[in-house]
Amino acid sequence: MQLDWAFFAIAAPAVTFAGLSKGGFGSGAAFASASILAVVLEPGQALGIMLPLLMLMDVSALKPYWKGWSWPEARTLILGALPGVAVGAWLYQIADADFFRLLIGGISVAFVLWQVALKTRFIRPPAQEMPMWGGLLAGAMAGFTSFVSHAGGPPAAVYLLSRGLGKTPYQATTVLIFWAINIAKFVPYAFLGIFTMQTLLADLFLAPFAILGTWLGVKAHHWVPERLFFSLTYVLLMLTGMKLIWDALT
Repeated sequence: MQLDWAFFAIAAPAVTFAGLSKGGFGSGAAFASASILAVVLEPGQALGIMLPLLMLMDVSALKPYWKGWSWPEARTLILGALPGVAVGAWLYQIADADFFRLLIGGISVAFVLWQVALKTRFIRPPAQEMPMWGGLLAGAMAGFTSFVSHAGGPPAAVYLLSRGLGKTPYQATTVLIFWAINIAKFVPYAFLGIFTMQTLLADLFLAPFAILGTWLGVKAHHWVPERLFFSLTYVLLMLTGMKLIWDALT
């Protein structure tokens, strides 16, 4: 990994974009940054760079949304996420880089297709509140996908949307959930050697962009149309996801 101008030309906008999602749009699109970085880096390096930055974004977003979350939903998803994180840590030890390129790319494309299906009403969100066991299952999926690609947003969103939370409680709850999940991921990431001196050095340079993006996201939560933000996200994720799948298979 070369920490040159070409790396930062890609990484700085990607991290700022992740902060925007974390701070204002439910965290679901923040994993686009890991997908973008995985196009130009080894998947492990991309994951290692992004986790400390995502944790910094979590801390930056906690204060604006402090105690605005719905604790019952947050608790259910966090408890469910722990075994999902454990499965992700186990898989990381036995799979190679191309497998993770394929997995991250597949999750990216699946995220876009899922969102399009929701928008076109081909798939409808649950009409009734999901029970606790459904939340635990969604949490397990969120923990696993978050570990392998920082993409835990969609499973968590399925559960939270079924609970009928308002815009701001929904956002506050996602901030709390992924703050906890990212803390749970940190220890296995460290033991698996995902963090290196290079990834930590990159984090030092990229930290201001993480804070800036989160601050912009908190502001944008109230005045940027979600349709505009997510339209751009879907394009980025589809392109990067297809590129990762191609690289993994060829």
